[in-house]
Amino acid sequence: MGSATTERLIPLAATLISLILIHSTPAISSLASPTSYEVLDDNNFPAGLLPDGISSYDLNITTGQFSVHFNRTCRFSLQNSYHLKYKPTFNGYISNGKLSSLKGVYVRVFLVWREIEEIVRREDDLVFSMRISSYVFPIDYFEERPQCQCVLKCGGGQASKET
Repeated sequence: MGSATTERLIPLAATLISLILIHSTPAISSLASPTSYEVLDDNNFPAGLLPDGISSYDLNITTGQFSVHFNRTCRFSLQNSYHLKYKPTFNGYISNGKLSSLKGVYVRVFLVWREIEEIVRREDDLVFSMRISSYVFPIDYFEERPQCQCVLKCGGGQASKET
């Protein structure tokens, strides 16, 4: 009778171990570092605030201080009227609904590049603040991640001047 009990316990133990492994897999995968786009989402920002092409990023989860790295300067247009530019490395602080002390992020206004110091989420808008002015953009402008435009050394013999 002892061997019959053992024969029943072995499949039960195997099933229990399988269930534990299956249900612990998400916990193990959640230990991986989140992507920069997930960090934005966790702080109530759309992923499209950062273009594709990030080579790496650093984040201090205690202070919110971050640095984002591209292989080169990245530019893209918003609704074909405003142009944003990210230096190869830009940094600042992130908290829920606020990017502050930004360095290396610019918006072109009337042919002049102005450094963005802060981005704040206000309901369905993003407010970009510079030293003496601010601009409000609908969050819908940032639903999709933009592609960096070609600047200076472009493939196929093309070159565009960065202004």
